[in-house]
Amino acid sequence: MARTTCAVASRRRRKRIRKQAKGYWGDRKNHLRITSDAVDRAQANSYKDRKKKKSDFRKLWITRISVAAKINGLSYSKLMHGLKIGQCELNRKILADLAISDPGAFSVVAEQAKTALAR
Repeated sequence: MARTTCAVASRRRRKRIRKQAKGYWGDRKNHLRITSDAVDRAQANSYKDRKKKKSDFRKLWITRISVAAKINGLSYSKLMHGLKIGQCELNRKILADLAISDPGAFSVVAEQAKTALAR
């Protein structure tokens, strides 16, 4: 009986790892153990940073809203509290977009927050 090997499966596995490491520099692209470690680390960082991107955008939106609120005579926290009291359903993404693209509409929203705080 002839000895069987896993040649097809192991070659396919190595090819998959090397294909994922395409563009890596030096030994990271063609030595299997180093390549495997590099690909694993890259995938871990990729997963982590996809999650981190959401908090980065939230920080950006808050900064934009804060600056626009200061222009309209409110702090960020007062603006958000006034909008909550006034039952305004705009989220931070939309508010930040308004602050950048349509400052007039944002000032209307800020006035609604002021009137809700005054009550």
